[in-house]
Amino acid sequence: MALIKEVRGKYPQIPEDCYVAENATIVGDVTLGASCSIWFNAVVRGDVNSITIGNKVNIQDGAVIHCTYQKHPTVIGNNVSIGHNAIVHGCTVHDNVLIGMGAIVMDNCVINSNTIIGAGSVVTQNTVVESGAIYAGIPAKKVKDINASDFAGEIERISNNYVMYSSWFKEEN
Repeated sequence: MALIKEVRGKYPQIPEDCYVAENATIVGDVTLGASCSIWFNAVVRGDVNSITIGNKVNIQDGAVIHCTYQKHPTVIGNNVSIGHNAIVHGCTVHDNVLIGMGAIVMDNCVINSNTIIGAGSVVTQNTVVESGAIYAGIPAKKVKDINASDFAGEIERISNNYVMYSSWFKEEN
């Protein structure tokens, strides 16, 4: 059973159509949108500030979503895929974004829509990532423009796939 825990009078808000893996942890001031999935060993920790997550967001295995006390909430838009073992901390991630496996997005960053953050990249504090681009490296830098309309379809496909994957686990319970 997933650990879903109240902290300082705040209890996570999770719609019934979301999937939360048995060993995921969601605590505190966390609000999930429709059709989200929180996968195995993922942690979404809204203990020191708020975390607001849009619709059809998948937070993959081992990812950590956190925020910064008295400074930075974490806000994640719609159709966002956060890859395995990524860290998203005290930042804003707009719609149709793919954050690659093992990537780190630090405090006060803004990841604009239709963007890819490459696997293993580190988006350093206060960085604003422009829309329609791939950022990669340590520290993450723009490496390529992408066709936003083609990319939006690909991100939607990934988001829809994660809704489908989560349905497999819901059927078994």
